[in-house]
Amino acid sequence: MRSPEINRGLAAPFARLLAKELRGIVGGRALWIMLLLACPLIGYSFVQAVALYAESSVAGQQSPTLAGSLSPLDGVLVPTLGSLYVAVTLLFPFVAIRALSHEKETGALILLAQLPFRSLTLILAKTMAVLAAWVLVSLPAVSALAVWMMLGGHLYPPETLNLLLGHALYGLLVGTIALFSASICESAATAAIVTLAFTIGSWVLDFTIAGHPGVLASVARLSLTQALRTFEQGLFSAGVALGMAAVICGFTALACVWARPGVPTRIRLARSAACVLATTIAFAATLPIGLSLDLTEDQRNSFPPADQRLLATLSAPLNISVHLAPEDPRYADLRRNVLAKLERAMPRVNVQLAGARPGEGGDRYGEVEYTYDGRSDVSRSTSHREILPLLYGLAKVQPAGAVPGADYPGYPLVATADVALFWFLGGLPLLIVIAWLWSRRPPAIRFAFAPMEAKHEAG
Repeated sequence: MRSPEINRGLAAPFARLLAKELRGIVGGRALWIMLLLACPLIGYSFVQAVALYAESSVAGQQSPTLAGSLSPLDGVLVPTLGSLYVAVTLLFPFVAIRALSHEKETGALILLAQLPFRSLTLILAKTMAVLAAWVLVSLPAVSALAVWMMLGGHLYPPETLNLLLGHALYGLLVGTIALFSASICESAATAAIVTLAFTIGSWVLDFTIAGHPGVLASVARLSLTQALRTFEQGLFSAGVALGMAAVICGFTALACVWARPGVPTRIRLARSAACVLATTIAFAATLPIGLSLDLTEDQRNSFPPADQRLLATLSAPLNISVHLAPEDPRYADLRRNVLAKLERAMPRVNVQLAGARPGEGGDRYGEVEYTYDGRSDVSRSTSHREILPLLYGLAKVQPAGAVPGADYPGYPLVATADVALFWFLGGLPLLIVIAWLWSRRPPAIRFAFAPMEAKHEAG
């Protein structure tokens, strides 16, 4: 085992390397320009979301039923952070690419390669700097959440933190793709095109094959938007999170392979093939992981608590045969309201699409057959209120009783956030400009402040 002195000796050079990478990220114009562009984008989305939420709240204050459908997650958080998603997709690659492309263009990477650092150490420091850049980029969105709370809005910590975690994983994934692109391209412009090919290509997957069954469903999981949507629904899926982590590690490893100068191309290709194979195996291993947590306050992704507990005790396999086309809106409703919840609640659920199309299969189109413990029944409903009694009848158990006071109350709020535009268009951009100028202050000023900072640290 290494002694503490050796560990401290190894940590000190890495800390200096990380500090250099952070200075490189902060010293570039791309980060600050993106921050300035994100302010009006996120601010306008936030103001519009609050306005629409207030309109819905007017009716919700008069009806408890309508109030129960008012969730800040759907009404405010997802639209506001959706603008952050757009900014990260289209602008953040230019920030992350600079962490490596600038050194390649100036020749500094060759000098770094001569230092006693492994490629993994160098890329790890750059990845951490990219993550720090995402934290800075997300500050306008975090400030919008703070404004929401100042207006009297409600935030449920688990679902809020889960949503932020999803965006952090997405931002880090885009950052590592950008690092890989910068490692294989000679110029920053080419690296940006390669990175956007990945991010915009995921939109193409989302628009074309998302929602289709079978092999296409597995291919659709490669879409970055689909991965983020799970967090937007208030679900923490261990499979999705681990899958994103596997891909992040894969792109980081590929960047390590191609960032080291002087390595023959055939060796790089062989190592890249090994990285792709390992990443594919790791990603495929995450697909069967069904563990997920419903972190929403209204438990929209789950049945009522009493039903959840009862369904968890049904150990026999439940086979469901769906006679609906994948593009049928009824299948989307059935998937959202019944099937996805059953898969999380029961230990053994098998869903099969019969592959029927409208006009095919005679009168059977639209039927859903449920088979449990040798008994079966058929229903056309997409509501859990009709399906759960059917399942309890097949399992020969008494239906679960309702729990008093378990209904979600909703959080209507009639407020306006127009004043917040002064913050997003004036106050926050002014602070960003001041921070930008402070980061670019001449070295002489930094040296002048050094004794004062040392005295403050000593005190």
